[in-house]
Amino acid sequence: MITDPFKKIFTVPKPIVGMIHVQALPGTPKSKASVSQIADQACREAETLVAGGVQAIMLENMHDVPYLKRQVGPEIVSALTKVAVEVRATTDCPLGIQVLAGANKEALSVAQAADLQFIRSEGFVFGHLADEGFMDSDAAELLRFRKQIGADHIQIFTDVKKKHSSHAITSDLSLSETIHAAEFFLSDGVIVTGSRTGDAVILNELQSAYEDAGLPVFVGSGVTPEGLQAIFPYADAFIVGSYFKKNGDWRQAPDLERLRVLSQTREDLLK
Repeated sequence: MITDPFKKIFTVPKPIVGMIHVQALPGTPKSKASVSQIADQACREAETLVAGGVQAIMLENMHDVPYLKRQVGPEIVSALTKVAVEVRATTDCPLGIQVLAGANKEALSVAQAADLQFIRSEGFVFGHLADEGFMDSDAAELLRFRKQIGADHIQIFTDVKKKHSSHAITSDLSLSETIHAAEFFLSDGVIVTGSRTGDAVILNELQSAYEDAGLPVFVGSGVTPEGLQAIFPYADAFIVGSYFKKNGDWRQAPDLERLRVLSQTREDLLK
């Protein structure tokens, strides 16, 4: 269900949110580039994404493997703030950020400083076992922090039954029930994914969840031109990372031709 706050960010129907997987940041095992070099590359990727027809962009520190759980250091926050500020200067399209893993306060802080419109939050409701270990829910703490820093205008879109995680302890809860819990805990929108990066969502689960949801629903993995038609009626927005990259590999740079193909598919489906 599309809400008024959602429409303030996304002024077109069924927007595509293109991912920028920010290069490994200072202090992380794969770090090689300076912060300025990282920011420059992110800006170039933002320009390619916009040229390819996306309606929004999201930053993510996916190259920072292995991820810290819930808290990252000041070197990560400061570097991501510089990157976000410089990307913000290259485009006026909606921008968001996710800070892995589950560093949602840090993401809000960067968004507030860099004039971003939304964050992607994992571990908002219900605990789950992630790659990084057990991740408890943080909705109450996160929303109080948002209020404290005067960031109520920044939307928090939350993963439910998140990829790369075990949900055995909540196996008796359906996707729809999890979404209802996120809505009750004041999520601004939910993100439905497959089991891992690049995996498609389970269509019947997405359909049921979308029909029950009282807040915006994003598809957050596995979006391709071939699969878009089936899921298009059952989501309000689509987050795309892997498909947009060369050879469909999230580690590569954006491929303008792939961007244009998916963007045209969206345009055709809107007709």
